[in-house]
Amino acid sequence: MRVTVLGAGTMGHGIAQVTAMAGNDVTIRDIDDAILKDGVGAIESNLQGGVDRGKVSEEEKAATLDRIGTTTDLEAAVAEADLVVEAVPEDLGIKHDTFEAVEAAAPNGAVLASNTSSLSVTEIASVLDDPSRAIGLHFFNPVHIMGLVEIVVAEQTDEETVAFAERFVDDIEKEPVTVRDSAGFASSRLGVALGVEAIRMLETGVAGPRAIDRAMELGYNHPMGPIELTDVVGLDVRLDILEYLQEELGERFRPPQLLRQKVRAGKLGKKTGEGFYVWDEGEVVGVSGDLEGGR
Repeated sequence: MRVTVLGAGTMGHGIAQVTAMAGNDVTIRDIDDAILKDGVGAIESNLQGGVDRGKVSEEEKAATLDRIGTTTDLEAAVAEADLVVEAVPEDLGIKHDTFEAVEAAAPNGAVLASNTSSLSVTEIASVLDDPSRAIGLHFFNPVHIMGLVEIVVAEQTDEETVAFAERFVDDIEKEPVTVRDSAGFASSRLGVALGVEAIRMLETGVAGPRAIDRAMELGYNHPMGPIELTDVVGLDVRLDILEYLQEELGERFRPPQLLRQKVRAGKLGKKTGEGFYVWDEGEVVGVSGDLEGGR
């Protein structure tokens, strides 16, 4: 299969990696060669980590990298694609523009998928002349480790597209969970509800970030607590999702003021080196200064 991934960022390069590891030819498209270089570098680093742990052979690493190409030319990227997965920013206007451009350049039979974590796939697909071939493929970070892909069926999606998506997810050795298109789907809606309540607990002094996270890790066997996960996802991303869910589902998803303050201060989590925690080289090394009282 020929698969095109639009976006070489955290999600895009992860999707490209697992797709290529499954034997598919992958083209990653982004707007800048430097971004593409960083994305491929991250894939190589992930694969080398697998080699070091004995999970990936040197041959598998080399073959995976050989199957991945890059370009800044969108038309060339999608011209022969069987599947196009967009992993562009969570902005409806950007996704509309992307889907329109892809439909104009991709083969008529290509499936067009969005990796959106919360936006309506039905609304994203509404700009297409043939929205029946649109679907949501919601991957989870880090893509090469997380086993779930949420398949989001838009109002316009036909059964053939759903079957194609389910086969694809099986082929890349992920577990598909198929859901109806609704605000936040299943995973984001539940995950964000937990995360927003954890931030409210910080805001009202119930406990510090470490205590809240350890309570969920040890008490409920979560691999990562909700505060740390918010840092990993990005506080700006979490804020955008909450604002969208508040509009669609009501006041229970109103973003806490603490979250807004962090975003205004540019403390966006792991990617900026500080959010609710302080990060260094991808690892938590402390609690953010304004939360020092929390243990």
